[in-house]
Amino acid sequence: QVQLVESGGGAVQPGGSLRLSCKASGFTFSSGGMFWYRQAPGNERELVASISSGGEFINYEDAVTGRFTVSRDNVKNMLYLQMHNLKPADTGVYYCRAIVGGQSSWGQGTQVTVSS
Repeated sequence: QVQLVESGGGAVQPGGSLRLSCKASGFTFSSGGMFWYRQAPGNERELVASISSGGEFINYEDAVTGRFTVSRDNVKNMLYLQMHNLKPADTGVYYCRAIVGGQSSWGQGTQVTVSS
């Protein structure tokens, strides 16, 4: 059974940093494309960053380019999102997603709140 468990969220002031983690289990992590999404209150869930199975292909939403870095550790089965220079617009619930063999799975999300 696929499990994705996010952690690392919290409340920070504008300009602060956070590092989100997603622990994966129940599938061959190194075979899966991995994604970070976020959802702000009243908004649709949006893709923030993606990373290919081997880490060689990475993409970011324009609003986070240069501030966020996605990475993965295929030995530890971990996905990360390092976030710097956080802005109030980054507030939301952050979810990790795995797509393996055409099957999609989601974590439960972790809350990020950026406010002064």
